[in-house]
Amino acid sequence: MSATIKYQSIINLAEVLGFKDLKAIEKNGILYITGMANSEADKQMVWDAYSKIDPEMRGGDLIMNIDVNPLAAPKEIIYEVVKGDSLSKIAKNYPGISWKDIYEANKNIIKNPDLIHIGWKLKIPVK
Repeated sequence: MSATIKYQSIINLAEVLGFKDLKAIEKNGILYITGMANSEADKQMVWDAYSKIDPEMRGGDLIMNIDVNPLAAPKEIIYEVVKGDSLSKIAKNYPGISWKDIYEANKNIIKNPDLIHIGWKLKIPVK
């Protein structure tokens, strides 16, 4: 399997997150991904996706050089609640964000932080 196919989900995620100057070039079985993320959280999401594919990061077939755009305006992330979610569980997906941060950003929807419903679209604050 080529490295591009192996890591296609990472490339797709970077595209969805709107990475600037995103390039994915495979040479001699090694995939080089470069680009500029809009936030540290977006950059971390890409690294987290990589760690799911290669948990020990020993594959030796991917080199990522991802910077964070210092001029990028913070953006809002929208998360749709799925079965089994809690604010704490959701917060674990976003480095630097606590369940309280999510609760505060969504007080107009969430009346009780211990009770959220499938299908709710929650704002995840970007820090």
